[in-house]
Amino acid sequence: MAGPNPSNTDDGQEPRPRRSHQYDDEDAVEGTERAGQSREEQIYTADARPVTRTSSVSSAIENMAAVAPTSSLDQSPRMVRFSTDTDSEAREYFGRSSGERANRPKPSSPGLSISSGSRGSGSEGSGHQPLGTNIPPPRSPSGGASPVSLLSPTSRNRGYSLRRAIFHKNMPDNSGEDGSTIELQETGSSSQPRGLGGDTLSRPRKKSDAVVHETEISDSSGSTTSEQKKKVAGGLSGLPNYQSWADTRKKSSRFENLKDKYEDLRKTIFHLHDLPPSKDGRQIELDASRKKKLMDERTGKDHIDNFIRSCRYTMWNFLPRQLFAQFSKLANFYFLCVSILQLIPGLSTTGTFTTMVPLIFFVGVSMAKEGFEDYRRYKLDKAENNSEATTLHAYGPMDKMEPSASASTLGMSPSGPLHWATVKWHELRVGDIVRLKRDEAAPADLVLLHSDGYNGMAYVETMALDGETNLKGKQTTSSLVGLCSTEEGVASCRARFVVEDPNLDLYKFEGRVIVDDDVSPLTNNEVIYRGSVLRNTPEAIGMVIYTGEECKIRMNANKHPRIKAPHLQFVVNRIVIVIVIFVLSLAIFNTVAYQIWKRTTERKSWYLKDSQVAFLPIFMSFFIMFNTMIPLSLYVAMEIVKLAQMFLLNDIDMYDETSDTPFEARTSTINEELGQISYIFSDKTGTLTDNEMKFRKMSVAGTAWLHDTDLKPETRKKLVHKKRGKGKKPARKSLAIESSSPFASGETRSEGIEASQESGITGSGQTWQSSARPSKIQPEMRTHDMIRYIQHKPYTNFARKTRWFLLTIALCHTCIPEVHEDGTTDFQASSPDELALVRAAQELGYLVVNRELGTVTLTYSTSADASADMITETYEILDIIEFSSKRKRMSVLVRFPNKRICVICKGADSIIMQRLKLASLASSKVAEIEKRASRRKSMEAHRAMARKSSVQIDRKNSMNRPSLTLPRGSMGRKSMTGQRLQPVRDELDHWLKERERDVEVSDIEDNDRYYSPRSSTQVGRQSMAVSDVRSSMQFDEDEELVDETLVMDDAAVIERCFQHINDFATEGLRTLLYAYRFITEEEYAGWKKGYLDATTSLIDRERKIEQAGELIEKDLDLAGATAIEDKLQVGVPQAIDKLRRANIKMWMLTGDKRETAINIGQSCRLIKDYSTVVVLDQEGGEVEKVIASAIIDINDAAVAHCVVVIDGQTYASIEENPTLENLLFDLAIIADSVICCRASPSQKAKMVKAIRHRVKKSVTLAIGDGANDIAMIQEAHVGIGITGKEGLQAARTSDYSIAQWRFLTKLLLVHGRWNYNRICKYIVGTFWKEIVFYLTQALYQRYTGYTGTSLYESWSLSMFNTLFTSLPVIFMGIFEKDLAASTLLAVPELYTKGQRDGGFNLWIYVGWMFIGASEAMIVFFCMWGLFGMASFVDGGDQGLFAMGEITFTASVIIINLKMQAIEMHNKSYLAALSLFLSIGGWFLWNIILSFVYHKNKIYNVKSGFTDRFGRNPVWWLTLILILISVLAFELGVQSLRNAYWTTDTDVFQELERDVEVRKRFEEASAMELQMGWSREGKKSSTELDRQRSREEQREREEGVREILENRPEGWEAEQGGSKRISLSRRSKRISLSRRSTDIQEALSRSFGSVKSSEK
Repeated sequence: MAGPNPSNTDDGQEPRPRRSHQYDDEDAVEGTERAGQSREEQIYTADARPVTRTSSVSSAIENMAAVAPTSSLDQSPRMVRFSTDTDSEAREYFGRSSGERANRPKPSSPGLSISSGSRGSGSEGSGHQPLGTNIPPPRSPSGGASPVSLLSPTSRNRGYSLRRAIFHKNMPDNSGEDGSTIELQETGSSSQPRGLGGDTLSRPRKKSDAVVHETEISDSSGSTTSEQKKKVAGGLSGLPNYQSWADTRKKSSRFENLKDKYEDLRKTIFHLHDLPPSKDGRQIELDASRKKKLMDERTGKDHIDNFIRSCRYTMWNFLPRQLFAQFSKLANFYFLCVSILQLIPGLSTTGTFTTMVPLIFFVGVSMAKEGFEDYRRYKLDKAENNSEATTLHAYGPMDKMEPSASASTLGMSPSGPLHWATVKWHELRVGDIVRLKRDEAAPADLVLLHSDGYNGMAYVETMALDGETNLKGKQTTSSLVGLCSTEEGVASCRARFVVEDPNLDLYKFEGRVIVDDDVSPLTNNEVIYRGSVLRNTPEAIGMVIYTGEECKIRMNANKHPRIKAPHLQFVVNRIVIVIVIFVLSLAIFNTVAYQIWKRTTERKSWYLKDSQVAFLPIFMSFFIMFNTMIPLSLYVAMEIVKLAQMFLLNDIDMYDETSDTPFEARTSTINEELGQISYIFSDKTGTLTDNEMKFRKMSVAGTAWLHDTDLKPETRKKLVHKKRGKGKKPARKSLAIESSSPFASGETRSEGIEASQESGITGSGQTWQSSARPSKIQPEMRTHDMIRYIQHKPYTNFARKTRWFLLTIALCHTCIPEVHEDGTTDFQASSPDELALVRAAQELGYLVVNRELGTVTLTYSTSADASADMITETYEILDIIEFSSKRKRMSVLVRFPNKRICVICKGADSIIMQRLKLASLASSKVAEIEKRASRRKSMEAHRAMARKSSVQIDRKNSMNRPSLTLPRGSMGRKSMTGQRLQPVRDELDHWLKERERDVEVSDIEDNDRYYSPRSSTQVGRQSMAVSDVRSSMQFDEDEELVDETLVMDDAAVIERCFQHINDFATEGLRTLLYAYRFITEEEYAGWKKGYLDATTSLIDRERKIEQAGELIEKDLDLAGATAIEDKLQVGVPQAIDKLRRANIKMWMLTGDKRETAINIGQSCRLIKDYSTVVVLDQEGGEVEKVIASAIIDINDAAVAHCVVVIDGQTYASIEENPTLENLLFDLAIIADSVICCRASPSQKAKMVKAIRHRVKKSVTLAIGDGANDIAMIQEAHVGIGITGKEGLQAARTSDYSIAQWRFLTKLLLVHGRWNYNRICKYIVGTFWKEIVFYLTQALYQRYTGYTGTSLYESWSLSMFNTLFTSLPVIFMGIFEKDLAASTLLAVPELYTKGQRDGGFNLWIYVGWMFIGASEAMIVFFCMWGLFGMASFVDGGDQGLFAMGEITFTASVIIINLKMQAIEMHNKSYLAALSLFLSIGGWFLWNIILSFVYHKNKIYNVKSGFTDRFGRNPVWWLTLILILISVLAFELGVQSLRNAYWTTDTDVFQELERDVEVRKRFEEASAMELQMGWSREGKKSSTELDRQRSREEQREREEGVREILENRPEGWEAEQGGSKRISLSRRSKRISLSRRSTDIQEALSRSFGSVKSSEK
């Protein structure tokens, strides 16, 4: 189709064919502008009830009236209080008793707040105001003004208003904080001088230098003064009472002095003293002919080489560090002491080396394992150090010369003395000149000398440093551009570089370059750090300024990673101390008893003459005898258990088919830690996200469209029960949406599985689902239909505006097209957002085919005919005003083929709106949209708080409600099946749904009171757009896809566009607004002169460029809006929801921009739509007041969900003040989530370390995929690496590696909990069996005069832990599964068992030891009374060996039966195998001893079992009575515990016994278990039911067939024809009867749509 002629458009003439029509400004809609001021809307007020504080110290913050304005906290009783994990000090300070709460003053009383009014004119930093300023405070009920807390839910505007407020707050900010919604990279050289003198570089660097830099800025309206910036790091001037309270909490000076001395000693031993700063920075001469190494002024030695080492040990420190680590385990140290005592002759009654040899073996194996793991890291370091780089060598001095036009250029063969040599990375030195080629990584920190890129730019990818996906533009400083343009110029240039000393700061660099007395500054724009990769640039040349461990990436690395030990080890150490005390007490008791017996009996016995033993030898003998109550096998067998667990972690459900990557465990030491995680610290890029941007939605001419061409329906089937009956509702009303129960009582539930796509395909046919709002129905029509519409109707107003909008997308960018050999076109882009936009334009028909200097060539078609020729047009790019962190927009000035000049601007909606032509109209429409959104979100917050209250009540009750606490055995009896279990099933389904679903936005949107109907034109005709019956393009001639009459209605278009933007943002999409304006040649010429002066200025270049942009970017017309999806990894939001239910708090630590981090937080549901987002920004000032106000609001239950957002610079400033840092972590601990943006690797590690030390008993997990995540992975208790697109650096240094973030769910909730429970049962079972067995030794001492005589034969005694009782506890530790995987995934709340040490603690240990001691006494006294003291024994063998054999045999059988039959839940053939091997092995051992034993003096072993007491029925009867007594006692204890101390595990074990409940659990966990079900060997309960039904049907058919085949021969012939007819009819009746019987059987089992009535 032909487009209109722009010159004739105004006259209404029909345009001539084959002419472009996209550049007519009269066909596009005019935009409106809104004011950029943030507003504070009253969100909600809710009735609430009082809550009780946990402690009473709160006056330090509450009594701030004299310093800070009062806070308008809601003084009415609150409904809910957040659960906190704060340490005792935080609770002591911020807590409050119920009595104090009752006496709390009303709103008129003083309290802490953040005033939302404007500051006084005399205050510091009056130009910069925090969020929500310049807004009149809400009125109190009494009519007086009530100052509003920033975090009060009655004052905070959530969602869209937050985004606008953040953008508005940052707009005049000169701090350099990135805050754009779109990922564009600021380019250009920082070549203007900044007064970098010697004083700047000579002063000692501090941590605060990286973030608090005093700078005089002329624009006072958008900045704070240097004094105000110092307030963050200087002290808590706004909270003097808290500062005083914190000072009183400091530890004593004596302790601090000891700590300082210890730190000094440690630094002296390890040579960790800080180097003094250099006098005037590091000075490096540019000299390609240098042969001598440069000297480091700070050390007086050569600069360090480029060798890096990430392994923990060296040849010299491996042995001492490992010995210290191994014997820091209390048990190992204990056994070392015992083995030393055993070496003393005459003391040991159990041998000399029985402890020493196993201890050496065990410690040696552990050390070898650690050595092997570290050797793997060493090999990786070696591979990196031996990578190759190219350096420039000049073999003779060269005079300085000006490069001529004929000089050789880069890429040509070197001539003369120049030579590019290949060297290893570790051979590089400071001052070397390095050449990088495309896609090569920087081997060291380099300052850029030359680039072959477009306009002299070098684009680098810094994903390994900060996790950002944007390419960063680097450019040579202006003084070197001409001198270093060739190889000869680089070799002859004699520039002198002065750079700062090595430091951690990735986001700031200070330096200067001096060329012939011309000084130019050096900033981050001219430096390429190690780990960066050169992209989209053929070649670049740089000079090395930092090497090896002084590189930024290595400075941020964890140089001395700690040796990780499981949290459970510290609990075991405490128990070991208790056992040691018990052993010592037992030895002392027996020794004292011997002394008494010696005086009363031994001295009077003539046959014991001269046999007395001194006190110390007998004490040592008893100590050695009882030392095995702490068995060495505990640790030996534990290593076996953990090694087997490590192999069992290779689960098919954690295998990624796309990348062919399985789960990999690199350590077995901390398996149980996976079941105790309370904090997760996650990277963003490549960890949560997929490093892929996709154009998803657009709004043009008031209509929203969904772009889903890249999506394909999922073909994998998901377990979903097709029909759900109504069932009986539980008595308690649900806070969630009422929905039907899957446990149908009146309808058939399918036994099959239904194909349900995980991608969210609904009945409407949509293939995209918002990760932030998964329940939201997508009403947008598809862009495919839009293209067909404008092709069929090209002359409508909508078609013209849509083509114009697509053209603006195709022109406003800096991407460079690349044509591949197969003819496809791809693009080089500095930002993934720009790449997504240009590709979307290509998919929608506008393809950029060429980009040269100053021109862009496009091809497009306006006809629906596929055979029509493509139109090719070339547009002249006059100027590009680049994106910057302050501008938050970019613009291009384009001259169209008809010579008209157009300004196309895209950027953040809050910025573009201010520059629209219709500003007042836009402002009013946006206010209405925000008002509707505020009402909706306030309702969401209210419902969320109500739900949290009910969840906390359930948690307090430990989920043991009467409806879920079932009688023992009720689930297994047939009498309880069917109708009688239906209420339990319904209640369980109701309970699960309340926790599976968050507050549904769609529920509230359906109500006009809380959310207005969507104002887009497709609402009302949604059935046409999304109908399954017909396509949206199947409309009649009179029927329009869009309403053309509304396209030219400016008010309607603007309202709908901004409503769409609001909806896009709440769906987690990244929005951009496009606007344009046509200008005349005269206007452009006048503006161009000023812009040229600004771009060539050496002073304040950036500021002048911004001012020039402001002159042209005004009075714009609205073109449309786009929404880009930063694709998350599959299943990330669902995984985060389940981990949150498991009481795991998640922090997102990223190097990306703040707005990007917040956007991803919304997408992955880390930030809810109703969340209160607390943004901490040092540029806003008064950070301490914002933190304190947030703490008060959270403790007062005034917020439904709180997320703290902080950037790296603010955190670095807070670190300077320990008191403020404590206050920050007090807030972070009680908040629901924390997002830290612009965080360096070292800051990530510091945050992990802070939580690890501050939150007692917390277990932290860090997960990432890049080199910038290694530090926090090593610092956390558990480090997990993702084998992602950033490489394998994190995975190689992690403890475990996975391919997808969602696998973390099963790893923690299933395998983690299993392993924790297994280890706990193994440990407590081991201690229990030692008490049962060895306590009989102590009881026997009474009857042997406390002389230390052993009840057991020595060989059997030595084999007790090795042969006869090792398998039951080992099998328990390897194979125990107390609950099914589906149950643990469906009910993540069960994970809290490990967080609260519910598997093994002091009370559990005491309980087991009480049972063990009781059972030991039952065993011994039954043996002694029934056999030892019996007066009639056939055969006469009542000797020591016979009595010991009864006790030994009973102990072995009891231990095996308890571990394998009573304690193990999932019994299998392995339990029977363990019983057979252990018990059968014991009897086989006795038979062997009876034949081969030689030393027969004391125990009379020879032929004892086979010929004497083994043939005695009294011996066997005694053994049987002992076993019956102990088992009866054991079962009685179990029954009492289950009846009166029921646990969550007991409840869900009972629920699992019902097949319908299991099916419900499997449905809730289908996403995590689907991979295993699709493989052989794993089936769900539904599939097993289907298989059983098919087998039963097959058996019935075979039975009927067999009956028919066994009929008598000739029977039919004898009956005649009539008989045959009768037989045929009878057969039919029999068949019908059989079928009826089958139906009745099915009905009796509750199958079918109708259940048989009970009579």
